[in-house]
Amino acid sequence: MSLLSSFYPNALMVIGASSDPTKRGFQSIRSLLRDGFAGDIYPVNPRLKALLGLTCYASIEEVPANPELALVCTPAASLLDVLQSCGLKGVKTAIVLASGFAESGEEGKALQKEAVALAKRFGMRLVGPNTSGVFNTHAKMNLVGFANLTPGPLGILSQSGNMALSLVTEGSTHLHSGFSSYVGLGNAADLAFHDYLDYFAADEGTKALITYMEGLTDGQAFLQAARTFTANKPLVLYKSGKSESGQRSAKSHTGALAGSYQVAKGVMRQAGVVLVDQPDHLLPVAEALATQPLPAGRRIAILADGGGHATIAADELDALGLPLAELSATTQAALKALLPKGAAVSNPIDVAGGTDSEPMNFALCVELLLADPGVDQLLLVGLFGGYALRFDASLAEAELQAASAMAELAKASGKPLLVHSLFTLNKPAPLQQLVEEGIPVYASIETACASLKALVDYAAYRKRISEDDWLTGRGESSLRVDRLLQKVRSAGRTALLEPEAKQMISAFEVALPEQQWLTKPEELANLPAEFLAQPLAMKIVSQDILHKSDAGGVLLNQQGLEALKAGWQTLYKNSLHYAADARLEGVLLSPMADPKGTEVILGVTYDPQYGHLLMFGLGGIFVEVLKDVVFRSLPLARSDAWDMLAGIQAVKVLEGVRGQPPVDKGALVELLLKISALVTAHPEIAELDLNPVRCYREGYAVLDARVVLFSATAKGLQQQGALKNQPQVVH
Repeated sequence: MSLLSSFYPNALMVIGASSDPTKRGFQSIRSLLRDGFAGDIYPVNPRLKALLGLTCYASIEEVPANPELALVCTPAASLLDVLQSCGLKGVKTAIVLASGFAESGEEGKALQKEAVALAKRFGMRLVGPNTSGVFNTHAKMNLVGFANLTPGPLGILSQSGNMALSLVTEGSTHLHSGFSSYVGLGNAADLAFHDYLDYFAADEGTKALITYMEGLTDGQAFLQAARTFTANKPLVLYKSGKSESGQRSAKSHTGALAGSYQVAKGVMRQAGVVLVDQPDHLLPVAEALATQPLPAGRRIAILADGGGHATIAADELDALGLPLAELSATTQAALKALLPKGAAVSNPIDVAGGTDSEPMNFALCVELLLADPGVDQLLLVGLFGGYALRFDASLAEAELQAASAMAELAKASGKPLLVHSLFTLNKPAPLQQLVEEGIPVYASIETACASLKALVDYAAYRKRISEDDWLTGRGESSLRVDRLLQKVRSAGRTALLEPEAKQMISAFEVALPEQQWLTKPEELANLPAEFLAQPLAMKIVSQDILHKSDAGGVLLNQQGLEALKAGWQTLYKNSLHYAADARLEGVLLSPMADPKGTEVILGVTYDPQYGHLLMFGLGGIFVEVLKDVVFRSLPLARSDAWDMLAGIQAVKVLEGVRGQPPVDKGALVELLLKISALVTAHPEIAELDLNPVRCYREGYAVLDARVVLFSATAKGLQQQGALKNQPQVVH
């Protein structure tokens, strides 16, 4: 809320005001005066008496008021003195433009740290340093110097000033609805991504937020803020640093760690963030989300004035997994009566020249399609808006009326309407009319379809979070795990033995095959006859051998007492050959699992940015070669678990291929949720692997389990403390 006040200030200072038009200390004041900023402006420069009609002050102390916002345009070396004076003056927020801080090396990093500490002593917040600035069109406060800003519903939060300029330039050259606020994070030394999400969430002028991100310093805080934000407003994000070279560039540019894109993609999606794969999709996708109602479903109707565009749109929607709506017989009959004989009235609809001389027929078609209960969204593609340019100027007024009518029909229907036109860059009056009335207009069919997909995905997210549930992990299950972990810690270990790992997950009601952990070969004779009679898997149990197969510590299909005795000797011999000083603590026996199932892998790891992550993927070559896995942060909601199953590239394998039966997805979802509950309740778990888990038509079999705890060092305890700061989920 302090940022909300600071970015709608009654007064502000420009420290380092300049008479040089190329300097930000001049450009910002010029923009404030040009746009009609209603507050008081106090330029500060000891060498100037006046600037652009305003009195200049020699020092911050001489300013006759107590502005809550300061734009600092002076070099990095002066920042500490400036902040000291700002703090004494009662400034709430300082926007620091200068570079030469953490992004420049150790000396700059130390200066940045000192600046943050100084600001904190005064209760002052810092934007930047190394920021391109801030604007708020609804407050008529442009502290960036961008020209041609149109007030509108789209906020921008960017780690790159050039990306912000690109978006603003795109907006000024295309038809678009306008911007609300922009913040350049710069180094985010104090205020970070999650702080700004809180501001944009509270800002009534922002209906959707565009975000360009290179890296995060506090991923867990961002995810928590993003979940709060996306529960009410859409957040559209382009995450750079996908490649190794891109990650190196991101680090040198912002001083932040980019991290794994695969991880970021999973956890952002989980938090409701709309990720775009192309930076030029940021603005158009956000525009659709800011201006259109959320669709009730996925079914889309295409209305075209040409078969080519209709086919391209249909192909694009199919590639995105969006189905075409099946029109009712009543709708098709009405379209047939309205349009020429050659018109295609099943979806996609081609008007076949029926609008060339009667643009209002477009509006009549729109009315029919939006009224069809089988249509959730409508996409109009082709020449609309340019009929007066393409055919005859006399069509201009009729086309303008049609545009206004379509906008009204869309509002009344509560369904999204998106328009593609070849004439978008010409900015004809009918297309301007559509945009002014809240209908997005696109020059690219592909971009329009991507925007439809974003509407569908965000609508689905909003629906599922309203219905979601979690499994929680406290209670008797957790107490049993506490006792087990205390025993492991008392033994001076951080790695659990496989039987212990299976006991841990069993405490959270994970189904496990029968198992027998024997510490002496003499105990084999005490096993039930029916257990000995079946083929068994034998595994060495040793805290020094985590990867048992590498050590020859696994034997399969062992049956009968004599075979098991011989197998015991073989396992011990192989293990000691692999690691001569290995501590051998017996053998684990379990019945051989049905080999016909589909193998998957579940894993938990701790990420320095996002905290505990759960990984899911298919086993075998899918993990080792294709790396076909997905990640989500913990705790996991039920919808997250289903989303993980659908998120792998080889999802059809789970549904059954080449004679393999489909897996029990419901049971697999429950397994994911139980592991989430376990690790959320016990954040001292550093790593957990269930690999493989063999899945069947009904149920699954966990064939191997590995758990490693954080070490009880200062670093380990610090990590555990960070994990315990995760948002608590109440079931």
